Amino acid sequence: MSKTRLTNTKTPNPSNPSSLKPRYEIRQLEPKHIGWAAAIVSHSNSFCSTVWPVIYPDNDGKNAIQLAIDADYLVRHQIDSGLSFGVFDTEYVFKREESKATDGKLYWDLSEPSVKKEQGLQGEADRLLEQMDFPLVSVALSYDAHNALDMSKMEPLMAALPHFGLAYHNLEEGDSRDPESWRPKGPNEVLFRNATSTRQDYEGEGIMAALARWLMREATIRGYRGIQIEALADAVIHVWSMAEPPFKGAVVSEFHTDTWKDVEGKLGFAPAHQRIAKVYVDLEP
Repeated sequence: MSKTRLTNTKTPNPSNPSSLKPRYEIRQLEPKHIGWAAAIVSHSNSFCSTVWPVIYPDNDGKNAIQLAIDADYLVRHQIDSGLSFGVFDTEYVFKREESKATDGKLYWDLSEPSVKKEQGLQGEADRLLEQMDFPLVSVALSYDAHNALDMSKMEPLMAALPHFGLAYHNLEEGDSRDPESWRPKGPNEVLFRNATSTRQDYEGEGIMAALARWLMREATIRGYRGIQIEALADAVIHVWSMAEPPFKGAVVSEFHTDTWKDVEGKLGFAPAHQRIAKVYVDLEP
C-alpha cells in the first residue's frame, strides 16, 4: 500500500488520485505544451543541475534557450507518445495580460542580452524564469520503450551537451542485466522515462515525487510491467529506486562523477560531484 495520502483527484484518471496539494492538477501533455515542457527541462538542467552548469560554466541564458530548441525532438517524441504528464498550477497568476489571453506564453528570445556577467548565474536564471509565464510547473516525460528514439534526430541535443550521451553510454556499459530479463518484446510493456524537471520557483513542494509515484500507479493501470529512468539528481534516484510498495525499484547501473575516468585516465565529468544512476522499477514484483 502507498505510504502517501492520495486525495487529489485532479488527474487524467480520477480513480488514480495523487498526493499533490489541491491547487495542482496532473494532465496528459499535448503538442501545444512542447515549447513549455522544453523550457522547463532546459531551465532546470541549465541552472539547477549539479552537473551541467558545473561542467559547462561558460554557458548562459542563450545556451539555455538553444538547449530547449535542441531538445525539441526528445520532448516532442515523448509528448506525442501520449505517455507524458505535467503538473499544472490551477491558481497560477499570470504576469502579463498577453499570457492570460492564451492560457500561458513563453517569452524567450535568443537576441536578448545575457545578464550573467552583472548578476551571476542565478540572475540569468531569474531572467528566463520570469519569461516562463504559464501554469505548467513540472513535467515527467515518457515514451513506450518499443517506440525507440531516432538517434539521428538526437544529434543537436548530443552536440549541445556532449556529456549527456557519455553518461548514458556509461550507464549502458555498466548494466549487467540479461536483456531478456526486462527488455520489451512489444508495445505496452516497458516505459522509458527521459526528462524529470520542476520549475525553480516550485521546488521544495514534493511535486516531482508525487508525480513520479502517480505515474508508477498509472503505468500499472495501463498494463505496463516496468519503468526505466536514468537520473542525474539524488532526489530523483531516491524516489525511483525506493519505489513505494507494491512496486520494487533497483539501481541497475551507476557511476560517480568524482571517480569515473576516461580512457586517458582523466576525470571526465570534473568538477561535478554527482551520482548518476539507471533505475528500473518492477511494477509486477
